[in-house]
Amino acid sequence: MTSDLRSRLLLLLVLPLAVLVLVSATLDFRSADDAAAQHDQRLLRLLPALADSVVAGTSAGIGPLLLLAPSVEEFLRRSGPYTAFSVRTVGGELLLGEDWVQGPLPSTPAAEFHSIEFGGVTYRVAVQRGSTDAGELVVALADGSDSRQQWLQQLVLRVLLPNLLLVAAAGLAIHWAVGRAFKPLVDLANKVERRSARDLNPIDASTSPQEVRPLVHALNHLFELVRAQMDSQRRFVADAAHQLRTPLAGLQAQVEAWALLARSGGKDRNFDQKWHPALSQSPSSAITLGVDEIEKLRAATRRTSQLAHQLLALSRADARNVDTASMQRVDLKELCELALGLHLDAAAARGMDLGLEAQPVHATGHDWLLRELLSNLVDNAIKYASPGGRVTIRCGRCMVRGALRAYLEVEDDGPGVSPGEHANVLQRFYRAPGAAGEGTGLGLSIADEIARAHGSTLQLMRGAQERGLLVRLLFVPEPAASAESPKTAMGE
Repeated sequence: MTSDLRSRLLLLLVLPLAVLVLVSATLDFRSADDAAAQHDQRLLRLLPALADSVVAGTSAGIGPLLLLAPSVEEFLRRSGPYTAFSVRTVGGELLLGEDWVQGPLPSTPAAEFHSIEFGGVTYRVAVQRGSTDAGELVVALADGSDSRQQWLQQLVLRVLLPNLLLVAAAGLAIHWAVGRAFKPLVDLANKVERRSARDLNPIDASTSPQEVRPLVHALNHLFELVRAQMDSQRRFVADAAHQLRTPLAGLQAQVEAWALLARSGGKDRNFDQKWHPALSQSPSSAITLGVDEIEKLRAATRRTSQLAHQLLALSRADARNVDTASMQRVDLKELCELALGLHLDAAAARGMDLGLEAQPVHATGHDWLLRELLSNLVDNAIKYASPGGRVTIRCGRCMVRGALRAYLEVEDDGPGVSPGEHANVLQRFYRAPGAAGEGTGLGLSIADEIARAHGSTLQLMRGAQERGLLVRLLFVPEPAASAESPKTAMGE
């Protein structure tokens, strides 16, 4: 846009200058034409005086003599080398003056004008045939100071070239001036372009020129509308998740009770009366549903409850919600130990080995978000890894491109994710084709959103011995990071 405006302004400003140059050249030529007409009139007046200056020879064998009239003498003296004359017979024979001062011999007494070039100078020559003291002769006067002749000769050097240089210089000056004038607009465009998609803070209008402020106010109004729309969407997701959690928790508790009753065959009367008094009246009615059906219902309620929890977590993990919250020093080892304790039962239920390799390390971040990130990664690994497999939680420091950086990572030895699917599995509600286990496709999306809120992104790579999946979060390097247990980052 700016480049187009600059070109248009250049065109609109340079074209009038070019027109002015043409007008100036035309006026110069007309001025020269008027001056030339005056020169012609002066030559026309001097021709009779030059004819009267020719007298016959005093004796036989002596040609005509020249006794210059005062007016002719003054003309020749004043213009110096740029004037000349000639006197010829009607047959063209030179009697007096310069041989180069000539033109077509006139056949009538009327004066004629010609232009000839001699010695690099264009001369205006007036020729007339008339009677003199020495008989009928042809006299000619040449004047090299004719402004029109000089204008035609030096049209390029003295008129067009300077004016073209003037236009070029004006174009460069206009280009520079327009660039300087548009700099605040370019700076504003760059400032908006460099903004994060999450940054909807208003632009300071006081730093912009008066002409640009309506645009700044319009942008700020747009930012406010977008912010309001996003806030409304986030509130809806959060409110919906909150509203779903309570009834889903109750439903899940009821389904768990029915599942226990179905597995016990209706024999546990105390359990029935505690969880659902109506079951004590007719326990067989619950059993008729069948254990398989109740287990399916149980799994569905668990998935729905987890979806509500993950939607709430996704809303809270949105980086826009944590922009204003300050980060603190987080003990990553303690975070990993907490995640280990929370997921031991789930891992044991699938016969999996949940291990911990933690080094003492701290990082700057949001403690509650990092707990959610680690919980999602461990939960994903347990769900999608093969039963009886191994899941390892790690934290420490590694050297990445000459900088020591803290990291969190979770590794499993399951089927893993193909490299072509790495970008896809970070999208919301996406599940890789053929993925086993129960899931909503939000776990890695939530973790990636939290990673972005910490100025990083998740790294997905193959696990040890090219098996399983390793998911790592590299923290932003800290200026005073200590060299705690450095190791080389895998995949770097």
